[in-house]
Amino acid sequence: MHTTESASPVSLQSEIREVLRAHARLPVDVDTLPDDADLFRAGMSSHASVNVMLALEDAFDVEFPDEMLTRGAFESVEAIAAAIGELVESPAA
Repeated sequence: MHTTESASPVSLQSEIREVLRAHARLPVDVDTLPDDADLFRAGMSSHASVNVMLALEDAFDVEFPDEMLTRGAFESVEAIAAAIGELVESPAA
């Protein structure tokens, strides 16, 4: 979809919010949540988090390694942005 290397943190978070809007099935508007809001507390199910992860992999052309497949990695827009940033910087990704 977009290259993350040239993306600013704001556009990265905007794109993450786009994915969340489409796949997280949140009962609230994702744009009303702060970047550090707990998405699971906001209503995202573990099943929806799998859909979010798959959509993020497609959107950012990354693959989340097993050690990143934790609740914490998908807990907030901030956590997702950090995980994607780590994957984009990693030569193995």
